[in-house]
This record gives sequence, C-alpha cells and structure tokens, in this order.
Amino acid sequence: MSLPNKKMKADDDESDSGGAVDAFDPFPDPVTIPTTDVFDLHTIHPRDVKAVVEEYLNEAQRLGFRSVRIIHGKGIGVQREIVRKILQRTSWVMDWTDAPPEAGGLGATIVKLRKE
Repeated sequence: MSLPNKKMKADDDESDSGGAVDAFDPFPDPVTIPTTDVFDLHTIHPRDVKAVVEEYLNEAQRLGFRSVRIIHGKGIGVQREIVRKILQRTSWVMDWTDAPPEAGGLGATIVKLRKE
C-alpha cells in the first residue's frame, strides 16, 4: 500500500501524532507541572494570579510543605499585594516575609505554613 506524498509548506503545523495543531489552543489537555517549594508568577497572566496562588497554597499545604517561596517580581508591587492579601486570609499560613536578597529580595515572599 502506498501513501500519498504530501509536501509541507512552511506554515503547516502538525503534531508528532500526525494531526493538525490548533494555533489558538496548542495544549488542549491540561498540562501538569510538579509542585515544588518555589512558585514563580512571571508566567501567570495577571488576571489569573489570585486563583493560581490560592490553588498553589492549597497544594503546598496538602503536600506538607512547611515553607514556600512565591516569586512575584518587584515592579510597582501590585502582584506582591495580591499575594499578601491571599496569605493574610489563608488559615494555614503562619507568617510571611520578604525573601533575602539572594532569593529575590522584594521580588519574592517567603511563606511559613503550618500543618492542618
């Protein structure tokens, strides 16, 4: 049996499985990334920061982390304030502080968690 010889153009995009990839939704299935004690918000869209930080704290608590570092960047402090408001109302957060200079300084927050 012979398959037709298809020539690809430069703008053709096919996945490894041979199917076309939707340019507007290249990852239609959820992408799972491991949860560690460091979470960098630089890749999170600002409108999603609140929900993502809440979910991260839930998962960090579930996994038994005692301390985490949330990297929010320095900027003008908007994301830092969002993060700290969430920390203030999260029952298993014992305390938080600016990270030391070598760990991000004002651009990151160190969070101490208690087991619940």
